Order: sequence, then structure tokens, then C-alpha cells
Amino acid sequence: MRNIKLVYRYDGSLFYGFQRQPDKRTVQGEIEKFLGIILKEEVNMTSSGRTDRGVHALVQVSNFKTSSVIPVNRLKYALNRGLPQDIDIVEVEECDENFNSRFDAKKRGYRYVMTWDKNPFRSRYETYVHKEIDIERFRKILDPLVGVHDFNNFRMSDCGSKTSVREIYSIDIVPLDKHTVAVDIMGNSFLKSQIRIMMGTALDIYFGQREESVLKEMLEYPGKKFFKRVAEPAGLYLAKVDY
Repeated sequence: MRNIKLVYRYDGSLFYGFQRQPDKRTVQGEIEKFLGIILKEEVNMTSSGRTDRGVHALVQVSNFKTSSVIPVNRLKYALNRGLPQDIDIVEVEECDENFNSRFDAKKRGYRYVMTWDKNPFRSRYETYVHKEIDIERFRKILDPLVGVHDFNNFRMSDCGSKTSVREIYSIDIVPLDKHTVAVDIMGNSFLKSQIRIMMGTALDIYFGQREESVLKEMLEYPGKKFFKRVAEPAGLYLAKVDY
């Protein structure tokens, strides 16, 4: 059996999330379906992470086992010819039989893009906020999230992870233009909807809808129930996967 690694990107706007679901259009479902046609066998991909409905990926990594002898260059060509326009296969390579795109990933990076310029032509790719974001003030709100914490209050109730302890290595905020900023978050791995709950909480604090202390309390008391604000998915991107 060969172990094939895929590196690809996608526009998540019209997908019902990444993970395959019966009768739903998903990223994993589309790729596996077309791989099955090409390889004439059932394919089950392992991937570096899963994205919610409407979330995009600048970089996603998957691998799968196959008995097919089709060369990787031909496989890449066939995939890009057959897959829909909103998925682009960047790289296909044969890798070590023990490579696992999920468990071998050392770091994952997400980018959350926010704008206070209401533009219908960018609304699927940026989260609109009604006032300008002051970078230094917003960074101060997010600072407590950096480090090793129990992020139980920053995940959805149906999250299947056995532990909610994660490490965030860094959070950077960069201006993209005079109306738009990006929050870049790097960590070892993330829980279901963790980034969106972190951002939703931070935005509530920034716009005065919740006390500034609530984010620290959500970290300090992981067994206590808190209201979870889930930020819009449109501005979120899986941006980096390091091995």
C-alpha cells in the first residue's frame, strides 16, 4: 500500500464544513468521492484538522492509503480537472508509510480576518464588525489566551476530544488595509470551534457587551458553564500546518 499526501486549499463558503456527512456537500466528501472514481477503490482520508461550515483553508493537509499505481503527477492533474472550482490541489506526493497528517502535525495556525468596511463582495471572506478595531486594545484582550490552558469553555458541547488542554504559542494582529485586520493564532491543536468562541468572546468584550474579566474567568474555571459567543465563520482560515 502507498501512502499519499495531499496539500490543498479551499473556499469553504458553499461547503457544509470539512468532515464528510451523509447527503451534505463537504470538502472531505468531495475529495474522497472523486478519489474513489480515479482509483477505483474506497478512500478514507486522515487530515490535519477539520473546519466548520463556511470556514476556509489556505493550507490543508491530508493523507490516504491506496493500492493504486497511478503516478502522483497524474493524480494531481486528474484531481484538479475533476474537483469543483472551490477546491485546489496544490501538491500530491508519496510519503513514508507511517506519516499521519493529523498526529504528525506539530503546529497549526489560523487566521481570522475582520473588517469595518461593509462590502457585499467580500462578505464570505471577512467578518464585518461595526466599528474600527484598535490593534493594541484587541491584543490586550486576547493576551491571556497565550500559553497552556484548559480550553473546555472554548469548545462546542459535541467536541469529541478527550482532553481540552491545549497550548497557544502566539497571537499576532496585523493590519491588511486601512479597514481590515487579521488575527493570527498559532497553537499545537484546537478544539471544535475553539477559535470562533475565542474570537466571539473577545469581540463581546471589545464592544462592551461583556466584562473584560470574563475571558480570564473562562480559562480559570473550566468546569463552570459560561455563555459561549461563536463568531461568524466567514473570516476564518486554516492558514498553516507545520510538521
